[in-house]
Amino acid sequence: MLSNVDPEIAALIQAEATRQSRKLRMIASENDVSAAVLEATGSVLTNKYSEGYPGKRYYEGQQIIDQVEQLAIDRARALFGVDHANVQPLSGAPANLAVYLAFLQPGDTVMGMSLPMGGHLTHGWSVSATGKWFRAVQYDVRKDTGVVDMDEVRSLALAERPKVIFCGGTAIPRTIDFPAFAAIAREIDAVLVADIAHIAGLVAGGAHPSPAGHAQVITTTTHKTLRGPRGAMILCDAEYAKVIDRAVFPGLQGGPHDHTTAAIAVALHEAAQPEFREYAHTVVANAKALADALLERGFDLVSGGTDNHLILIDLTSKAIAGKPAAQALDRANIELNYNAVPFDPRKPFDPSGIRLGTAGITTRGLKPEQMPLIADWIDRVIAAHDNDQALDRIAAEVEELLGTL
Repeated sequence: MLSNVDPEIAALIQAEATRQSRKLRMIASENDVSAAVLEATGSVLTNKYSEGYPGKRYYEGQQIIDQVEQLAIDRARALFGVDHANVQPLSGAPANLAVYLAFLQPGDTVMGMSLPMGGHLTHGWSVSATGKWFRAVQYDVRKDTGVVDMDEVRSLALAERPKVIFCGGTAIPRTIDFPAFAAIAREIDAVLVADIAHIAGLVAGGAHPSPAGHAQVITTTTHKTLRGPRGAMILCDAEYAKVIDRAVFPGLQGGPHDHTTAAIAVALHEAAQPEFREYAHTVVANAKALADALLERGFDLVSGGTDNHLILIDLTSKAIAGKPAAQALDRANIELNYNAVPFDPRKPFDPSGIRLGTAGITTRGLKPEQMPLIADWIDRVIAAHDNDQALDRIAAEVEELLGTL
């Protein structure tokens, strides 16, 4: 049907499908969803408008939609062991903005990890609305270890007295110490928000400790390691349910995307199955095996390795910046992103590092025994980044491997 109505878009979608099939897709925030998630995303639910919440809508005809959203809510609560779930945020940034609206007034103090150290824009960074409208203070990682020093976080919190503390981020390769953050938040009577957008699937699969029971509020996207559609959720203790719901609607959004809500419900159902737990643990095993293989080849990894799906590489010793390295790797069919590293002397659009993750390649079927081969390809690309023929040879090798899966 699409090819008849709009052959140009149909051809581009097919081209993207072909591109994805040929690449080792290692962008840490990407993954492959199941056919069931895709089917729900492309369903007739996109035709419905549903302002409000189940049982409390502003439009008629919600008999089915209410059941869909309630299923997603119930599955989220069960999977993550929380009192309340809001599945309506359109993406991770609006989910975090809802937290600000729920708990803060403009000018109030919020604390989060600084963006160059691995935090997220919406944790109070200066170019974000969260850094412009609120008084933001940031904690860093230690220069010698690449890991957050919880004593330093406590000292900063005691001095600045933030009303909300964010833990989590976009480039954190190590386990987040939720109990330590919770203790600091309790000491100053702050709300602790755990942003688990990157690790939600690992938490659901038991491959990373859960913030439930430590953080009063948990925000997450529903793609990345969770393997759902492009959406988000806010999970929280019962006492914050009303203020969170009001912040999402009518505070920030109108009608939710019902087709996305259904796809989230499907992804949560899949994440509750035994095979998802195996996937989550394989994601971590793959990342650890890849990190070890990269270390053996002389790469400098931020924090010296990884505990989750994510690896952050400082390329300073390789005499190449992150952006040309990422571009060369993409030509060689290895897709990742250039990324700042802690205390990076280079500019954000031309940083020293690259960031990669193992969620997508795990979904594709790769195992720890294949990680040394990937490390070897990365090493060869970096060494021959300006040699098109060498990059094309590696690209062919990548395609050959993927063709066997």
